[in-house]
Amino acid sequence: MSLHTEWISYGDGRGYSGYAARPEGVSEALPAVIVLQEIWGVDGHIQDVTRRLAQAGYVAFAPDLFAVDGSRPEALDVDRVDAAKSFLNTIPQTAWRNTEEREASLSRLPGDEGKRIGQTLERLFNLGGSFSAFVEQIAEAATFLRESYEPSRGQGVASIGFCLGGGLSAALAARDGQLRGAIMFYGSLPPSISIEPIRAPILGFYGERDKRITEACRNSPPGCRPQASRSNPTYIPMRRTLSSTIRVRLTMSGRRATLS
Repeated sequence: MSLHTEWISYGDGRGYSGYAARPEGVSEALPAVIVLQEIWGVDGHIQDVTRRLAQAGYVAFAPDLFAVDGSRPEALDVDRVDAAKSFLNTIPQTAWRNTEEREASLSRLPGDEGKRIGQTLERLFNLGGSFSAFVEQIAEAATFLRESYEPSRGQGVASIGFCLGGGLSAALAARDGQLRGAIMFYGSLPPSISIEPIRAPILGFYGERDKRITEACRNSPPGCRPQASRSNPTYIPMRRTLSSTIRVRLTMSGRRATLS
């Protein structure tokens, strides 16, 4: 299937932007899936996921959470984020968030490279303070896809996210009562966001042997899902729900995709 891809602007004053993909040559509006980034931004992986969803028959859209009014902060420039990722691949993962170990490795880089990468990592590892702003940004994206973007106008919208984007996918379900479904590949809701407003089905994928997730399930929501009522929920690992009632169905009917 041939695809049409483009970077587009959206939101109040068109201040936000994102990467869009959809099937080429389809005249009717199609349902949309919002693809939510990891901390690395709308990189090659996120763009690939966006195109794969378009190949399945959807309008897929990945908002660039770092870009406002057409540009990113210097520390979050695409090349600098790529350099930061490459650096992290040279040190043990246990040192990624250990400031002392990370700084020792950065100090061995030539010139001001260590300083520049350090600034970028500091931004990437402290995005939690921007979570609420990101939620508003992706809520704007959902409204844009439903009401304004011609290839998907009038159709249902769902979301899928990875890590940071996984938490945002669930947060969008709490923020947007019209969302048709939310998928999380890791990520969790901050305690400040209530699950009470969520009406959309949610599907989460987490590592069965990841103790950070499985131990949290014994006592609290992160990495888990409500099994009973919202007012008195119990929690079980998401891996046990893949064939149960909490599920997002993204089905195809001929060439036309439907969200149900």
